[in-house]
Amino acid sequence: MARSRNRFDRTPFQTEITDLSHDGRGVARREGEGGKVTFVSGALPGEIVLAEPTARSRHFDEARTLQVLQASPDRVTPRCPHFGVCAGCVLQHLDEDRQIVAKQRVLTDNLERIGHVTPDAVLPALVGDNWGYRRKGRFSVRRVEKKDKTLVGFREQDPRFVADLSVCYTVIPQIGEKVSALAALVEGMDGRRDIPQIEFIAGDQAIALTVRHLQPLSERDRQALAGFAQANGLAIFLQPGGVDSVHPLWPVDPDGHGVPLSFRLPQWDVELAFRPLDFIQVNASLNQKMIAHALALLDAQPGDRVLDLFCGLGNFTLPLARGVREVVGVEGDAGLVARARENARRNGLDNAQFFAADLTQDQRDAAWMRQGFDKLLLDPPRSGAIDVLRQLPLKKFERIVYVSCHPGSLARDAGYLVNEQGFRLKAAGAMDMFPHTAHVESIALFERP
Repeated sequence: MARSRNRFDRTPFQTEITDLSHDGRGVARREGEGGKVTFVSGALPGEIVLAEPTARSRHFDEARTLQVLQASPDRVTPRCPHFGVCAGCVLQHLDEDRQIVAKQRVLTDNLERIGHVTPDAVLPALVGDNWGYRRKGRFSVRRVEKKDKTLVGFREQDPRFVADLSVCYTVIPQIGEKVSALAALVEGMDGRRDIPQIEFIAGDQAIALTVRHLQPLSERDRQALAGFAQANGLAIFLQPGGVDSVHPLWPVDPDGHGVPLSFRLPQWDVELAFRPLDFIQVNASLNQKMIAHALALLDAQPGDRVLDLFCGLGNFTLPLARGVREVVGVEGDAGLVARARENARRNGLDNAQFFAADLTQDQRDAAWMRQGFDKLLLDPPRSGAIDVLRQLPLKKFERIVYVSCHPGSLARDAGYLVNEQGFRLKAAGAMDMFPHTAHVESIALFERP
């Protein structure tokens, strides 16, 4: 949709905020504009604000809050000094207890509007740590010549720019409190213009940074990175190319391996090992609650065979294996599948099988597809699972638990399961995997009548 950021009237206007959008902006309908919807960043429902237009389109306008004239009782002072500029968080001005209520409403609205389904019950929302919870993420890095400095941080609300961060309170403190130090480190390097991003990931015993670099690093730069890692108790990996190019800089054992990374799920006596760029759930405390919640909803019995789609490293698969006859995990990333198999072996679980398969493509002739299953658990990416759901012999599943990171795709898939396949949406609820952001994680239970 074409937007213009320059050829319109930017005169500030006063407006009342009536709702909160799915991306955390206030919703207003401007008088004198035919009631046209305007999304206002930094505004909350029930407020009256002075706002400045920032963009126009045919169906809606966009604006930012200049002044709150009448505040919502749910408004709080954002903890982060970069709130409003950095796009990492958009809800720090909303009381923490109200954030999950808003996300719960986004979920139910999507189910009704997109999927034309209503759950029999709304599950109590799951919450975990609200601060210092991000154990995995990616900082953008940019050398800004006009400022004569290197910026390290998340993107600004205008994604063309990198936010100039000094601290991040949602990232684990071992990293979030060192953003300025990271920027100073890169600024002092010969290759500061050749480093576009730094990823971080934390296991229970070690925290790793992966530095992407477009040109070979000088020996001086390598020593600087290793020294920073030693001084701050971190591990450093380098990524000169694709994912397979990642290798340790420091520490390195005699066999050339880097520090081992893993996290435990003590409730199931499971340990999951991973590599620096692997996908793991961002919020460790919420992840453990989510696994327990999903397994309780699935109600898998000792004699059951369970199918776990989009299984990753085995985050749900291996806890499931502790209580069922057999579980089969399927994942599109062959590297994650290899790690999942190794994790099953490491944990002494011989009733967990794993297969690599692109679940957006035709899998009807795959060996795993033809096996009989009692129950299904799936945790797809943002695009959802409609492609594989259309291929599965759904009539054979007694119960389906769907973990979602996008309420829109969940709603679409729920509509298919309920309105076309005869399942009943027994329950659904939000989970706050990403506090202070507009991201809505959710879980739904489907049963065959």
